[in-house]
Amino acid sequence: MPGMVVTVAVKVGQKVAKGDPLLSMEAMKMETMLSAEHDAVVHAIHVRAGETVNAKDLLVELAVTA
Repeated sequence: MPGMVVTVAVKVGQKVAKGDPLLSMEAMKMETMLSAEHDAVVHAIHVRAGETVNAKDLLVELAVTA
């Protein structure tokens, strides 16, 4: 389902812990926060706030840390 990126809460190179917010999206008038699934470092961000994305688009790349 397509949606719109509302906020991007991270920057490239930032360390994130499991559960930390990465970005929020709005779809069908509902806002959803996407969170890190593992401790990681943000490798790349492929979207900006206000951008419309599709269901299978790559939004953020993380490099998992041990």
